[in-house]
Amino acid sequence: MMPNITRGRRLGGLMQYLVGPGRSDEHTEPHLVAGDPAIMAWHDTAELDGAAAREIASALDRPRQLFGTEIPDGHVWHCSLSLRASEGVQSDEKWAELSSEFVEGMGFTGGGKADVRWVAVRHGLSTNGNDHVHIVVNLVREDGTKANPYRDRVRAQRLAGELERKHGLEVLEERGAGRGERSPTRAEVERAAREGRPEPHRKTLGRIVRAAATASENEAEFVRRMRRSGVLVDGRIAAGTSDVITGYSVALRPVAGERPLYVGGRLLAKDLSLDRLRQGWPDSPEHASAAAAEWIAAKRGRRPVAPGREVEEVTDQQWHELIAQQSQMSKYLSSVPVDDWATWSRVASETSGAFAAWSRQVEATPGPLAEVADSLARSAQVRGPQTARPKVGTPSMRGAAMLLSSVAHGGQGTVAQAVLFSQLRATVKAMRQAHEAVGDARRAAEIERVMGERLAGVRAGLPKLQPKTAAVADPAAAEAKRVASIGRRPFTGADLADRPGSVLPARLTPSRQEQDAERAGRGSDLER
Repeated sequence: MMPNITRGRRLGGLMQYLVGPGRSDEHTEPHLVAGDPAIMAWHDTAELDGAAAREIASALDRPRQLFGTEIPDGHVWHCSLSLRASEGVQSDEKWAELSSEFVEGMGFTGGGKADVRWVAVRHGLSTNGNDHVHIVVNLVREDGTKANPYRDRVRAQRLAGELERKHGLEVLEERGAGRGERSPTRAEVERAAREGRPEPHRKTLGRIVRAAATASENEAEFVRRMRRSGVLVDGRIAAGTSDVITGYSVALRPVAGERPLYVGGRLLAKDLSLDRLRQGWPDSPEHASAAAAEWIAAKRGRRPVAPGREVEEVTDQQWHELIAQQSQMSKYLSSVPVDDWATWSRVASETSGAFAAWSRQVEATPGPLAEVADSLARSAQVRGPQTARPKVGTPSMRGAAMLLSSVAHGGQGTVAQAVLFSQLRATVKAMRQAHEAVGDARRAAEIERVMGERLAGVRAGLPKLQPKTAAVADPAAAEAKRVASIGRRPFTGADLADRPGSVLPARLTPSRQEQDAERAGRGSDLER
């Protein structure tokens, strides 16, 4: 539940807006769901019009007018309480309960002091599909004293978290677990619609950056993979230096007539800030120098300085070796304490990156793989202290992300992908069990949903693996044996996608952004 607080002086203007059509005609059937007893006795839950809005505003403002109490920053306190679209629509009765407990929890009613006058207005879903309610409070109490809004934003966040847990609502990561995932703004949603994109830039960029970061074994490769994915990259150079990079921003290529919309890594997600990403890469003067060279080349629109494995096709032998490495993950996770959030967050981030990399290669528009990546990314936001650098030899999903980044550029057929998918699914199941073990029921339920509804569809499009199959050790041999038995060429990505009911597109080809980046990288201003 997301509280958003504003202050002002015009009760009449605010009420007229709340019962009006809204900025995009999104307000429908405005009505009260809760309020102080006197106002609710008069207006109840009937649909409101302009006349009713004026009457309510007048009733709310009466204590201030009667006592002449003035509050320098404004006596009108307004807070919208919003739920994510994924939580569905609540009843009026539930919103009344939440609103009343929120107002009391903020200290505006009860507690031995005179109450304030307040109402909660509901008028349909937002343009983003979020169910919400608007709470309007007159900070002048019934006896003319002032309600104290000191540190109200901090108090509202804490109280919202308490109400989420009490009423079984989704506990927001950025508050309940010290995590950080920012919802798209109205401007971002409107821009995506204007440009004909299926989702706001921030969501697309988050998956691209996470996929690139997870698949990269060092920072320089990370920069090159982002550029190869077609995004514009701008490294932030520290003041007084020419080669010290302290942060970065990325943008999708704009349509004609629009300027690039750059988003900082930290605003994509806390664990995508450069400081956090660097904790997972080698730290040495040589790596820092190589990374700085790539950041500067990207900033100035030059070719990559030292292209690496991101431009190479993955060989069959590399597939075998990396899949064997991934098989160690389940055994490793069984030894990780459920309260070791540094480790679980790292694994969630890497697994999210693997699904994001796969989605980038095979989903023309964000589909089930992208949804799984987004869900796991919410589990990746660290609780409390930042993660420590993983020990050398610790199992990782980086290899899986690198493999899945290559499925459109050679590499194994669908049997090997099925083996890798099985291992990814086992990792996701382990994360769900960890959430359950610490009582994070909402997160566990969300992971269970994407596993049951979305991953099942992906699995149906992949070859079935026989129990105790040798494919884990040698997927290529299993594929060759199966092909020989039916007398046809090996499966390709196109074969997988052409199956009736497949969730994957008809071709496993580089995304449009990658193709644009490849062409632009052959001699022009890549980043500008």
